[in-house]
Amino acid sequence: MFKLLLSIAVPLLILFIPVNSFQIEGLTIIEKRVIALFVMAAMFWILEPIPIYATSVLIIVLELIMISDKGMVLFRSSDASETFGELLSYKAIFSTFASPIILLFLGGFFLAMAATKFRLDQNLARIMLKPFGNKPKTIMLGLMIITAVFSMFMSNTATTAMMLSILAPVLVLFAPNDKGKIALALSIPLAANIGGIGTPIGTPPNAIALQYLTGGNTISFGEWMSFGIPFVIVLMLIAWVLLTIIYPSGTDSIELKINSTFIKSRKAYIVYITFAGTIILWLTDFIHGMNSYVVAMIPVAVFTSTGIISKEDLKKISWDVLWLVSGGIALGLAMDKSGLAEHVVKSIPFSSYSPYVIIAGASLLTVIMANFMSNTATANLLMPILAALGTSVESLVGLGGITTLIIAAAIAASMGMALPISTPPNALAHGTGAVTSGNMARVGVIVGFIGLLLAFLTVYILRLVNFI
Repeated sequence: MFKLLLSIAVPLLILFIPVNSFQIEGLTIIEKRVIALFVMAAMFWILEPIPIYATSVLIIVLELIMISDKGMVLFRSSDASETFGELLSYKAIFSTFASPIILLFLGGFFLAMAATKFRLDQNLARIMLKPFGNKPKTIMLGLMIITAVFSMFMSNTATTAMMLSILAPVLVLFAPNDKGKIALALSIPLAANIGGIGTPIGTPPNAIALQYLTGGNTISFGEWMSFGIPFVIVLMLIAWVLLTIIYPSGTDSIELKINSTFIKSRKAYIVYITFAGTIILWLTDFIHGMNSYVVAMIPVAVFTSTGIISKEDLKKISWDVLWLVSGGIALGLAMDKSGLAEHVVKSIPFSSYSPYVIIAGASLLTVIMANFMSNTATANLLMPILAALGTSVESLVGLGGITTLIIAAAIAASMGMALPISTPPNALAHGTGAVTSGNMARVGVIVGFIGLLLAFLTVYILRLVNFI
């Protein structure tokens, strides 16, 4: 109750502070309301007095009431003065529930659900693990590769749950003090967190990043993968080596048994073809001209029209994730259209800092926040400010501006993996009892730091080859 009262009281106090009390020149009443909403979202997402997806819905509703042109009369003014500011279109706020980003994720959820329903994921895991033998080191590498690949196209949480269920009977074969058990249990969440960076639908921060990469800064599905996949491969190998060094196994050989066979039915073949076809279409948008958002709706149409995904299956979709992302989009919309993001950036003398310092500082702040709260909530809070920063600071514009900052922040958000509360995959792995918070922090901090350095290197290379 205290968390709830605190999360409400602070934003309410902001609403009663006179506009001219803020140290931001030209701040309007509408912008002050957006500040209150931003602070409220931050406190609710950090303290979690209510579920984080509920916070997103609450923010959208409050925007509709307090800053939209169809909001409560009490919050509107007939005086369209510079002091009051301009109200946002209620249609624009509502549209965040059906943003192309949301539909991109929806398509990914449909693919993942159909793959699980027809055991495509388990069968692919069984086939892909065959070449890795029975030594703990090589099996761990195989598990990490498979987890990372699945995490690029499926929910990180669902992927981790599936892979840990495969691993569970193996963990009991290790001696109680065998460090190899810790390494195997940690390898799954690490791979899931890292693998999600590889595609725009791999993790919500990537999708949120795309929301701000529009116009001349647009990055296609294939273009994202062109730098995302190499990043994943390098960091995965580093994480694997790190796990084998810190937690070496004392067991000579282990055996993974995945009892699953390909289903041979009409619906199963439709799933296999649609799954492969959708990924191919995502990678070849430069040939057929459809962007990733349009392609994402193909599996939705195919699976619903053929009965592969039923109305009962629709109830199992992660609507909470979609609402969480839509709330972040709505918050970004409010900060952008009200002019608040631009005012905040202009009020701080960023031009006096080196652009590299700004990028490093933004990335470091992102990864610190992502360790203690949802990486999606972190991206929701920071992306609007970073987008305004990337277009306002001249020195940053010369380094790729908004694209540089947004890509660096998106990757940094996925590097928050040091604690059980940092990501759902971490929480699931911690729940197995095979790893402690200390085990997780020891590896997560090192991998996160190396990941940040790789993110800077990635952005530098992309700028060097004129990608951004």
